[in-house]
Amino acid sequence: MRTARFTGVVIATALLCGTAVLPGCSADPTRGYSFNSTFDGQVRTISVPIFRNETFSSGLEVSLTEAIITEIQRSTPWRVVGPTHAATTLTGSIDETTMTQLTRQRDTGLVQEQALRMTVSFDWIDNRSGQVRVSRREFTSISSFVPHRGVADPLEVAQSAVIRELARDIVAELRADW
Repeated sequence: MRTARFTGVVIATALLCGTAVLPGCSADPTRGYSFNSTFDGQVRTISVPIFRNETFSSGLEVSLTEAIITEIQRSTPWRVVGPTHAATTLTGSIDETTMTQLTRQRDTGLVQEQALRMTVSFDWIDNRSGQVRVSRREFTSISSFVPHRGVADPLEVAQSAVIRELARDIVAELRADW
């Protein structure tokens, strides 16, 4: 009886280990699945200078740049280095931030929920060749918040959410073509 139970545990463990090492999508869709990273293996270093801020909302450029650097370090094989040692450089600008009213309170007409939309542009440049690897314009993210008195989310809640989402999306755009 003990041997059968032990054999069952061994088989279950083997199945779990086997599914943990399943391959992911290939960088080349014609090759199916692959264990390789979807990020370009020829790139080892990247520089991320502070994004320009073309809006009247100060401080967003620093927060966005820090979030992008954190996301690169978290999800890519690349090291973030200074501009003189980097193989590539990611530059960009915050072009627009807009707030849109989503709902109003019926009795008072006060805004209950608002959306913050942030639009950025960025270029990823290969410093060795000068070639633009990725270029995006009007890249947008939106987050909502509740400024109403009962909840009173500050605007920074929406800014933080938009910045995190933009950082994830920008770094995802740096993947190898597939």
